[in-house]
Amino acid sequence: MERFAEILKQIDDVVWGPVMLVLLVGTGIYLTVRLRFRTWRNLGYAIRSTLSKEARTTKRGDGDISPFSALTTALAATIGTGNIVGVATAMVSGGPGALVWMWISACFGLSSKFSECMLAIKYREVNEKGEMSGGPMYTMKKAFHNKKAGAVLGWLFALFAVIASFGIGNLTQANSISDAIHATFQVPTWVTGLVITVLVLFIIVGGIKTISKVSSVVVPFMAIFYVLAGLLVILINIKNLPAGVAMIFKMAFSFRAAGGGLCGTITASIMNAVHFGVARGIFSNEAGMGSAAITAAAATTDHPVRQGYINMTGTFWDTIVVCTITGLAIASSGVLGMVDETGAYVKGAALTIVAFRTGLGNVGAYLVTGGIALFAFSTILGWEYHGEKAFEYLLGTHKYNMVYRIVFSLIVYVGATTAFDIVWDFSDIANALMAVPNLICLLVLSGEIAKDVEEFEHILKKERQK
Repeated sequence: MERFAEILKQIDDVVWGPVMLVLLVGTGIYLTVRLRFRTWRNLGYAIRSTLSKEARTTKRGDGDISPFSALTTALAATIGTGNIVGVATAMVSGGPGALVWMWISACFGLSSKFSECMLAIKYREVNEKGEMSGGPMYTMKKAFHNKKAGAVLGWLFALFAVIASFGIGNLTQANSISDAIHATFQVPTWVTGLVITVLVLFIIVGGIKTISKVSSVVVPFMAIFYVLAGLLVILINIKNLPAGVAMIFKMAFSFRAAGGGLCGTITASIMNAVHFGVARGIFSNEAGMGSAAITAAAATTDHPVRQGYINMTGTFWDTIVVCTITGLAIASSGVLGMVDETGAYVKGAALTIVAFRTGLGNVGAYLVTGGIALFAFSTILGWEYHGEKAFEYLLGTHKYNMVYRIVFSLIVYVGATTAFDIVWDFSDIANALMAVPNLICLLVLSGEIAKDVEEFEHILKKERQK
Protein backbone atom coordinates (compact mmCIF):
# COMPACT_ATOMS: atom_id res chain seq x y z
CA MET A 1 0.00 0.00 0.00
CA GLU A 2 2.89 2.37 0.77
CA ARG A 3 4.36 1.73 -2.69
CA PHE A 4 0.99 2.44 -4.32
CA ALA A 5 0.66 5.68 -2.35
CA GLU A 6 4.15 6.70 -3.46
CA ILE A 7 3.33 6.06 -7.13
CA LEU A 8 0.11 8.10 -6.83
CA LYS A 9 2.09 10.96 -5.27
CA GLN A 10 4.58 10.92 -8.15
CA ILE A 11 1.80 10.97 -10.76
CA ASP A 12 0.06 13.77 -8.87
CA ASP A 13 3.25 15.87 -8.90
CA VAL A 14 3.54 15.42 -12.69
CA VAL A 15 -0.08 16.16 -13.68
CA TRP A 16 -0.24 19.17 -11.35
CA GLY A 17 3.13 20.47 -12.50
CA PRO A 18 3.86 23.82 -14.19
CA VAL A 19 2.14 22.85 -17.46
CA MET A 20 -1.23 22.19 -15.81
CA LEU A 21 -1.04 25.31 -13.65
CA VAL A 22 -0.23 27.46 -16.68
CA LEU A 23 -3.03 25.84 -18.70
CA LEU A 24 -5.63 26.38 -15.97
CA VAL A 25 -4.76 29.92 -14.94
CA GLY A 26 -3.67 30.87 -18.46
CA THR A 27 -7.02 29.83 -19.93
CA GLY A 28 -8.81 31.91 -17.32
CA ILE A 29 -6.61 34.94 -18.05
CA TYR A 30 -7.05 34.54 -21.82
CA LEU A 31 -10.84 34.25 -21.55
CA THR A 32 -11.06 37.20 -19.16
CA VAL A 33 -9.20 39.41 -21.65
CA ARG A 34 -11.06 37.95 -24.67
CA LEU A 35 -14.39 38.71 -22.99
CA ARG A 36 -13.19 42.28 -22.34
CA PHE A 37 -13.38 41.67 -18.57
CA ARG A 38 -17.19 41.32 -18.80
CA THR A 39 -17.14 38.59 -16.14
CA TRP A 40 -15.57 41.05 -13.69
CA ARG A 41 -17.60 44.05 -14.81
CA ASN A 42 -20.89 42.11 -14.61
CA LEU A 43 -20.15 40.30 -11.33
CA GLY A 44 -22.48 42.67 -9.46
CA TYR A 45 -25.28 41.93 -11.94
CA ALA A 46 -24.60 38.21 -11.59
CA ILE A 47 -24.81 38.30 -7.78
CA ARG A 48 -28.04 40.36 -7.86
CA SER A 49 -29.54 37.90 -10.37
CA THR A 50 -28.60 34.98 -8.13
CA LEU A 51 -30.33 36.53 -5.11
CA SER A 52 -33.44 37.69 -7.02
CA LYS A 53 -36.87 36.11 -6.59
CA GLU A 54 -37.00 35.34 -10.32
CA ALA A 55 -33.99 33.04 -9.97
CA ARG A 56 -36.10 30.76 -7.77
CA THR A 57 -38.82 30.31 -10.40
CA THR A 58 -39.04 28.33 -13.64
CA LYS A 59 -41.04 30.93 -15.56
CA ARG A 60 -38.32 32.21 -17.90
CA GLY A 61 -37.36 29.71 -20.61
CA ASP A 62 -36.97 25.93 -20.61
CA GLY A 63 -35.27 23.57 -18.18
CA ASP A 64 -35.72 21.07 -15.36
CA ILE A 65 -34.97 23.21 -12.28
CA SER A 66 -34.80 26.90 -11.35
CA PRO A 67 -31.63 28.97 -11.99
CA PHE A 68 -31.06 29.21 -8.23
CA SER A 69 -31.44 25.45 -7.79
CA ALA A 70 -28.96 24.86 -10.63
CA LEU A 71 -26.46 27.13 -8.86
CA THR A 72 -26.97 25.61 -5.41
CA THR A 73 -26.68 22.07 -6.80
CA ALA A 74 -23.42 23.10 -8.50
CA LEU A 75 -22.35 24.77 -5.24
CA ALA A 76 -23.27 21.62 -3.36
CA ALA A 77 -20.63 19.90 -5.45
CA THR A 78 -18.02 22.64 -4.88
CA ILE A 79 -18.55 24.00 -1.35
CA GLY A 80 -17.14 20.99 0.42
CA THR A 81 -13.98 19.71 2.00
CA GLY A 82 -11.88 21.92 -0.27
CA ASN A 83 -13.12 24.93 1.70
CA ILE A 84 -12.18 23.50 5.08
CA VAL A 85 -9.73 20.63 4.62
CA GLY A 86 -8.23 21.79 1.31
CA VAL A 87 -7.47 25.33 2.51
CA ALA A 88 -5.80 24.03 5.66
CA THR A 89 -3.76 21.49 3.69
CA ALA A 90 -2.66 24.15 1.17
CA MET A 91 -1.57 26.57 3.91
CA VAL A 92 0.61 23.88 5.51
CA SER A 93 2.05 22.28 2.37
CA GLY A 94 2.39 25.48 0.33
CA GLY A 95 2.68 27.98 3.15
CA PRO A 96 0.05 30.58 4.09
CA GLY A 97 0.78 32.39 0.80
CA ALA A 98 -1.15 29.63 -0.98
CA LEU A 99 -4.31 31.51 0.03
CA VAL A 100 -3.31 34.46 -2.21
CA TRP A 101 -2.90 32.14 -5.19
CA MET A 102 -6.31 30.69 -4.45
CA TRP A 103 -7.75 34.20 -4.78
CA ILE A 104 -5.84 34.95 -7.98
CA SER A 105 -6.87 31.70 -9.66
CA ALA A 106 -10.49 32.29 -8.55
CA CYS A 107 -10.60 35.77 -10.12
CA PHE A 108 -9.67 34.36 -13.50
CA GLY A 109 -11.65 31.21 -12.79
CA LEU A 110 -14.81 33.33 -13.00
CA SER A 111 -14.36 33.47 -16.78
CA SER A 112 -13.66 29.75 -17.07
CA LYS A 113 -16.73 28.87 -14.99
CA PHE A 114 -18.92 31.31 -16.93
CA SER A 115 -17.76 30.01 -20.32
CA GLU A 116 -18.19 26.30 -19.64
CA CYS A 117 -21.67 26.81 -18.12
CA MET A 118 -22.85 29.11 -20.89
CA LEU A 119 -21.76 26.67 -23.59
CA ALA A 120 -23.37 23.73 -21.76
CA ILE A 121 -26.77 25.46 -21.86
CA LYS A 122 -26.36 26.50 -25.48
CA TYR A 123 -25.61 22.94 -26.64
CA ARG A 124 -27.72 20.88 -24.21
CA GLU A 125 -30.10 18.15 -25.36
CA VAL A 126 -33.31 16.54 -24.11
CA ASN A 127 -32.93 12.84 -23.28
CA GLU A 128 -35.44 10.00 -23.63
CA LYS A 129 -37.01 10.85 -20.26
CA GLY A 130 -37.57 14.47 -21.28
CA GLU A 131 -34.75 15.70 -18.99
CA MET A 132 -32.03 18.15 -19.96
CA SER A 133 -28.60 16.65 -20.60
CA GLY A 134 -25.60 18.84 -21.14
CA GLY A 135 -22.03 19.61 -20.25
CA PRO A 136 -18.66 19.95 -21.98
CA MET A 137 -19.03 16.52 -23.63
CA TYR A 138 -22.14 17.69 -25.52
CA THR A 139 -20.50 21.03 -26.31
CA MET A 140 -17.47 19.33 -27.85
CA LYS A 141 -19.60 16.89 -29.83
CA LYS A 142 -21.92 19.55 -31.28
CA ALA A 143 -19.86 22.76 -31.47
CA PHE A 144 -16.51 21.60 -32.88
CA HIS A 145 -16.10 22.00 -36.64
CA ASN A 146 -13.90 18.91 -36.60
CA LYS A 147 -16.55 16.42 -35.49
CA LYS A 148 -14.10 13.56 -34.97
CA ALA A 149 -11.91 15.63 -32.64
CA GLY A 150 -15.02 16.87 -30.80
CA ALA A 151 -16.35 13.33 -30.37
CA VAL A 152 -13.02 12.02 -29.04
CA LEU A 153 -12.52 14.91 -26.60
CA GLY A 154 -16.16 14.67 -25.46
CA TRP A 155 -15.82 10.96 -24.78
CA LEU A 156 -12.56 11.49 -22.87
CA PHE A 157 -14.11 14.27 -20.78
CA ALA A 158 -17.11 12.08 -19.90
CA LEU A 159 -14.81 9.20 -18.96
CA PHE A 160 -12.65 11.40 -16.75
CA ALA A 161 -15.78 12.99 -15.23
CA VAL A 162 -17.04 9.57 -14.16
CA ILE A 163 -13.64 8.79 -12.62
CA ALA A 164 -13.52 12.22 -10.95
CA SER A 165 -17.01 11.72 -9.54
CA PHE A 166 -15.62 8.81 -7.52
CA GLY A 167 -12.60 10.89 -6.44
CA ILE A 168 -13.30 14.57 -5.79
CA GLY A 169 -17.02 13.96 -5.44
CA ASN A 170 -17.05 10.84 -3.35
CA LEU A 171 -13.89 9.35 -1.81
CA THR A 172 -12.44 12.63 -0.49
CA GLN A 173 -15.77 13.82 0.86
CA ALA A 174 -16.62 10.59 2.68
CA ASN A 175 -13.06 10.43 4.00
CA SER A 176 -13.27 13.95 5.41
CA ILE A 177 -16.64 13.30 7.07
CA SER A 178 -15.48 10.12 8.80
CA ASP A 179 -12.12 11.68 9.76
CA ALA A 180 -13.72 14.78 11.31
CA ILE A 181 -16.41 12.86 13.19
CA HIS A 182 -13.85 10.35 14.48
CA ALA A 183 -11.51 13.14 15.65
CA THR A 184 -14.28 15.04 17.45
CA PHE A 185 -16.66 12.34 18.66
CA GLN A 186 -14.51 9.16 18.40
CA VAL A 187 -17.12 7.47 16.20
CA PRO A 188 -15.58 4.55 14.24
CA THR A 189 -15.09 5.37 10.55
CA TRP A 190 -17.00 2.28 9.43
CA VAL A 191 -20.09 3.43 11.33
CA THR A 192 -19.99 6.87 9.72
CA GLY A 193 -19.41 5.28 6.33
CA LEU A 194 -22.44 3.04 6.70
CA VAL A 195 -24.72 5.92 7.74
CA ILE A 196 -23.77 8.28 4.92
CA THR A 197 -23.92 5.45 2.35
CA VAL A 198 -27.56 4.80 3.24
CA LEU A 199 -28.44 8.51 3.28
CA VAL A 200 -26.82 9.14 -0.11
CA LEU A 201 -28.63 6.26 -1.75
CA PHE A 202 -31.95 7.36 -0.25
CA ILE A 203 -31.66 10.86 -1.77
CA ILE A 204 -30.07 10.20 -5.17
CA VAL A 205 -32.69 7.64 -6.14
CA GLY A 206 -35.00 10.63 -6.77
CA GLY A 207 -32.68 12.14 -9.38
CA ILE A 208 -31.87 15.80 -10.07
CA LYS A 209 -35.15 17.22 -8.76
CA THR A 210 -34.72 15.59 -5.34
CA ILE A 211 -31.02 16.47 -5.21
CA SER A 212 -31.75 20.11 -6.14
CA LYS A 213 -34.49 20.38 -3.48
CA VAL A 214 -32.09 19.21 -0.78
CA SER A 215 -29.26 21.41 -2.11
CA SER A 216 -31.34 24.60 -2.35
CA VAL A 217 -32.08 24.33 1.39
CA VAL A 218 -28.87 22.82 2.80
CA VAL A 219 -26.27 24.80 0.79
CA PRO A 220 -27.35 28.38 1.70
CA PHE A 221 -27.96 27.39 5.34
CA MET A 222 -24.62 25.67 5.84
CA ALA A 223 -22.62 28.34 4.00
CA ILE A 224 -24.11 31.23 6.00
CA PHE A 225 -23.74 29.31 9.27
CA TYR A 226 -20.08 28.45 8.60
CA VAL A 227 -19.20 31.98 7.45
CA LEU A 228 -20.74 33.54 10.57
CA ALA A 229 -18.88 31.10 12.84
CA GLY A 230 -15.63 31.80 10.99
CA LEU A 231 -16.11 35.56 11.27
CA LEU A 232 -16.64 35.16 15.00
CA VAL A 233 -13.33 33.27 15.32
CA ILE A 234 -11.55 36.01 13.33
CA LEU A 235 -13.09 38.75 15.49
CA ILE A 236 -12.03 36.96 18.69
CA ASN A 237 -8.46 36.74 17.32
CA ILE A 238 -8.61 40.17 15.62
CA LYS A 239 -5.39 41.41 17.23
CA ASN A 240 -3.48 38.72 15.33
CA LEU A 241 -5.16 39.38 11.99
CA PRO A 242 -2.80 42.11 10.63
CA ALA A 243 0.28 39.98 11.30
CA GLY A 244 -1.43 36.93 9.80
CA VAL A 245 -2.43 38.78 6.62
CA ALA A 246 1.08 40.25 6.30
CA MET A 247 2.61 36.77 6.52
CA ILE A 248 0.13 35.46 3.92
CA PHE A 249 1.23 38.06 1.34
CA LYS A 250 4.90 37.83 2.29
CA MET A 251 5.02 34.07 1.73
CA ALA A 252 2.92 34.25 -1.45
CA PHE A 253 5.64 36.03 -3.43
CA SER A 254 8.88 35.10 -1.66
CA PHE A 255 11.24 32.65 -3.40
CA ARG A 256 11.85 30.94 -0.09
CA ALA A 257 10.21 32.27 3.05
CA ALA A 258 10.43 30.86 6.54
CA GLY A 259 7.42 31.24 8.75
CA GLY A 260 7.54 32.72 12.18
CA GLY A 261 5.15 33.88 14.86
CA LEU A 262 1.70 32.93 13.61
CA CYS A 263 3.12 30.58 10.99
CA GLY A 264 5.29 28.49 13.26
CA THR A 265 8.16 26.68 11.54
CA ILE A 266 6.61 26.39 8.06
CA THR A 267 9.01 27.07 5.19
CA ALA A 268 7.72 27.40 1.62
CA SER A 269 8.78 28.73 -1.78
CA ILE A 270 6.69 30.73 -4.23
CA MET A 271 6.37 27.64 -6.45
CA ASN A 272 4.95 25.64 -3.54
CA ALA A 273 2.49 28.45 -2.79
CA VAL A 274 1.40 28.58 -6.46
CA HIS A 275 1.21 24.80 -6.76
CA PHE A 276 -0.92 24.17 -3.68
CA GLY A 277 -2.87 27.43 -3.97
CA VAL A 278 -4.01 26.80 -7.54
CA ALA A 279 -4.46 23.03 -7.11
CA ARG A 280 -6.52 23.34 -3.92
CA GLY A 281 -8.35 26.38 -5.32
CA ILE A 282 -9.42 24.40 -8.37
CA PHE A 283 -10.29 21.45 -6.13
CA SER A 284 -12.54 23.81 -4.19
CA ASN A 285 -14.27 25.88 -6.91
CA GLU A 286 -13.75 23.51 -9.88
CA ALA A 287 -13.43 26.43 -12.34
CA GLY A 288 -12.07 25.09 -15.61
CA MET A 289 -12.92 21.48 -14.83
CA GLY A 290 -16.33 21.61 -16.54
CA SER A 291 -18.23 19.83 -13.77
CA ALA A 292 -20.53 22.74 -12.88
CA ALA A 293 -21.55 22.98 -16.53
CA ILE A 294 -23.29 19.61 -16.29
CA THR A 295 -25.64 20.93 -13.60
CA ALA A 296 -26.01 24.35 -15.27
CA ALA A 297 -27.46 22.57 -18.31
CA ALA A 298 -30.52 21.59 -16.24
CA ALA A 299 -31.41 25.22 -15.43
CA THR A 300 -34.54 26.94 -16.69
CA THR A 301 -33.39 29.99 -18.65
CA ASP A 302 -34.16 32.05 -21.75
CA HIS A 303 -30.53 32.78 -22.59
CA PRO A 304 -27.31 30.77 -22.08
CA VAL A 305 -25.30 33.88 -21.11
CA ARG A 306 -27.79 34.82 -18.37
CA GLN A 307 -27.42 31.47 -16.63
CA GLY A 308 -23.68 31.50 -17.30
CA TYR A 309 -23.42 34.64 -15.17
CA ILE A 310 -25.51 33.09 -12.39
CA ASN A 311 -23.43 29.90 -12.28
CA MET A 312 -20.24 31.95 -12.45
CA THR A 313 -20.95 33.33 -8.98
CA GLY A 314 -20.30 29.84 -7.61
CA THR A 315 -16.56 30.58 -7.84
CA PHE A 316 -17.06 33.84 -5.95
CA TRP A 317 -19.09 32.31 -3.12
CA ASP A 318 -16.86 29.27 -2.88
CA THR A 319 -13.35 30.72 -2.93
CA ILE A 320 -13.53 34.48 -2.40
CA VAL A 321 -15.98 34.10 0.50
CA VAL A 322 -15.88 30.66 2.16
CA CYS A 323 -12.20 29.72 1.55
CA THR A 324 -11.13 33.19 2.70
CA ILE A 325 -13.00 32.75 5.98
CA THR A 326 -11.20 29.45 6.63
CA GLY A 327 -7.81 30.89 5.67
CA LEU A 328 -8.11 34.01 7.81
CA ALA A 329 -9.44 32.00 10.77
CA ILE A 330 -6.35 29.78 10.58
CA ALA A 331 -3.94 32.70 9.99
CA SER A 332 -5.28 34.73 12.93
CA SER A 333 -5.48 31.83 15.39
CA GLY A 334 -1.75 31.10 15.67
CA VAL A 335 -2.17 27.37 15.05
CA LEU A 336 -0.44 27.22 11.65
CA GLY A 337 2.80 25.26 11.97
CA MET A 338 1.63 23.21 14.95
CA VAL A 339 2.96 19.66 15.18
CA ASP A 340 1.34 16.57 16.64
CA GLU A 341 2.83 13.99 19.01
CA THR A 342 4.72 12.37 16.08
CA GLY A 343 6.35 15.66 15.07
CA ALA A 344 4.31 15.99 11.85
CA TYR A 345 2.49 19.20 10.96
CA VAL A 346 -1.17 19.30 11.94
CA LYS A 347 -3.13 19.78 8.69
CA GLY A 348 -6.46 19.11 7.04
CA ALA A 349 -9.64 19.02 9.12
CA ALA A 350 -7.66 18.77 12.37
CA LEU A 351 -5.96 22.14 11.75
CA THR A 352 -9.22 23.97 11.01
CA ILE A 353 -10.81 22.40 14.09
CA VAL A 354 -7.92 23.59 16.28
CA ALA A 355 -8.20 27.10 14.76
CA PHE A 356 -11.92 27.35 15.55
CA ARG A 357 -11.32 25.91 18.98
CA THR A 358 -8.98 28.82 19.86
CA GLY A 359 -11.89 31.22 19.63
CA LEU A 360 -14.95 29.13 20.43
CA GLY A 361 -13.60 26.28 22.56
CA ASN A 362 -15.12 22.84 22.04
CA VAL A 363 -18.14 24.48 20.38
CA GLY A 364 -15.76 25.54 17.59
CA ALA A 365 -14.66 21.95 17.07
CA TYR A 366 -18.29 20.83 16.88
CA LEU A 367 -19.12 23.61 14.40
CA VAL A 368 -16.27 22.65 12.05
CA THR A 369 -17.13 18.98 12.32
CA GLY A 370 -20.77 19.73 11.52
CA GLY A 371 -19.70 22.01 8.68
CA ILE A 372 -17.47 19.36 7.16
CA ALA A 373 -20.21 16.75 7.44
CA LEU A 374 -22.82 18.95 5.76
CA PHE A 375 -20.47 20.44 3.16
CA ALA A 376 -19.03 17.08 2.19
CA PHE A 377 -22.39 15.32 2.17
CA SER A 378 -23.90 17.91 -0.18
CA THR A 379 -20.82 17.61 -2.41
CA ILE A 380 -21.41 13.88 -2.71
CA LEU A 381 -24.99 14.59 -3.86
CA GLY A 382 -23.99 17.22 -6.40
CA TRP A 383 -21.18 15.14 -7.85
CA GLU A 384 -23.42 12.11 -8.16
CA TYR A 385 -25.45 14.07 -10.71
CA HIS A 386 -22.31 15.15 -12.59
CA GLY A 387 -21.03 11.60 -12.77
CA GLU A 388 -24.41 10.15 -13.66
CA LYS A 389 -24.82 12.49 -16.64
CA ALA A 390 -21.30 11.68 -17.85
CA PHE A 391 -22.07 7.96 -17.43
CA GLU A 392 -25.29 8.44 -19.41
CA TYR A 393 -23.31 10.14 -22.20
CA LEU A 394 -20.78 7.30 -22.41
CA LEU A 395 -23.50 4.65 -22.74
CA GLY A 396 -25.81 6.78 -24.91
CA THR A 397 -28.82 6.03 -22.70
CA HIS A 398 -30.22 6.79 -19.24
CA LYS A 399 -31.36 3.19 -18.71
CA TYR A 400 -28.38 2.20 -16.58
CA ASN A 401 -28.29 5.30 -14.37
CA MET A 402 -29.66 3.37 -11.40
CA VAL A 403 -26.68 1.00 -11.57
CA TYR A 404 -24.37 4.00 -11.36
CA ARG A 405 -26.29 5.38 -8.36
CA ILE A 406 -25.94 2.13 -6.43
CA VAL A 407 -22.22 1.73 -7.21
CA PHE A 408 -21.61 5.40 -6.35
CA SER A 409 -23.31 4.93 -2.98
CA LEU A 410 -21.20 1.87 -2.16
CA ILE A 411 -17.98 3.75 -3.00
CA VAL A 412 -18.92 6.24 -0.26
CA TYR A 413 -18.20 3.51 2.29
CA VAL A 414 -14.78 2.84 0.72
CA GLY A 415 -13.90 6.53 0.92
CA ALA A 416 -14.87 6.75 4.57
CA THR A 417 -12.42 3.98 5.48
CA THR A 418 -9.45 4.69 3.13
CA ALA A 419 -6.10 6.34 3.98
CA PHE A 420 -6.06 10.16 3.70
CA ASP A 421 -3.11 10.73 1.32
CA ILE A 422 -4.20 8.07 -1.17
CA VAL A 423 -7.67 9.56 -1.43
CA TRP A 424 -6.46 13.13 -2.02
CA ASP A 425 -3.75 12.21 -4.54
CA PHE A 426 -6.21 10.09 -6.53
CA SER A 427 -8.66 13.02 -6.60
CA ASP A 428 -6.01 15.50 -7.75
CA ILE A 429 -5.09 13.22 -10.66
CA ALA A 430 -8.72 12.75 -11.70
CA ASN A 431 -9.26 16.53 -11.62
CA ALA A 432 -6.33 17.15 -13.94
CA LEU A 433 -7.42 14.51 -16.44
CA MET A 434 -10.92 16.00 -16.51
CA ALA A 435 -9.75 19.58 -16.90
CA VAL A 436 -7.54 19.08 -19.98
CA PRO A 437 -10.23 18.37 -22.64
CA ASN A 438 -12.52 21.00 -21.11
CA LEU A 439 -9.84 23.71 -21.25
CA ILE A 440 -9.05 22.79 -24.87
CA CYS A 441 -12.76 23.21 -25.62
CA LEU A 442 -12.90 26.65 -23.99
CA LEU A 443 -9.87 27.87 -25.94
CA VAL A 444 -11.19 26.54 -29.26
CA LEU A 445 -14.62 28.15 -28.74
CA SER A 446 -13.39 31.39 -27.12
CA GLY A 447 -14.39 33.44 -30.16
CA GLU A 448 -17.95 32.12 -30.06
CA ILE A 449 -18.14 32.78 -26.32
CA ALA A 450 -17.00 36.40 -26.78
CA LYS A 451 -19.52 36.94 -29.59
CA ASP A 452 -22.45 35.66 -27.48
CA VAL A 453 -21.38 37.77 -24.49
CA GLU A 454 -21.30 40.98 -26.54
CA GLU A 455 -24.71 40.20 -28.06
CA PHE A 456 -26.17 39.70 -24.57
CA GLU A 457 -24.81 43.10 -23.52
CA HIS A 458 -27.50 44.72 -25.69
CA ILE A 459 -30.21 42.74 -23.88
CA LEU A 460 -28.66 43.67 -20.54
CA LYS A 461 -28.60 47.38 -21.37
CA LYS A 462 -32.31 47.31 -22.30
CA GLU A 463 -33.17 45.53 -19.05
CA ARG A 464 -31.20 48.09 -17.01
CA GLN A 465 -33.07 50.95 -18.67
CA LYS A 466 -36.48 49.60 -17.56
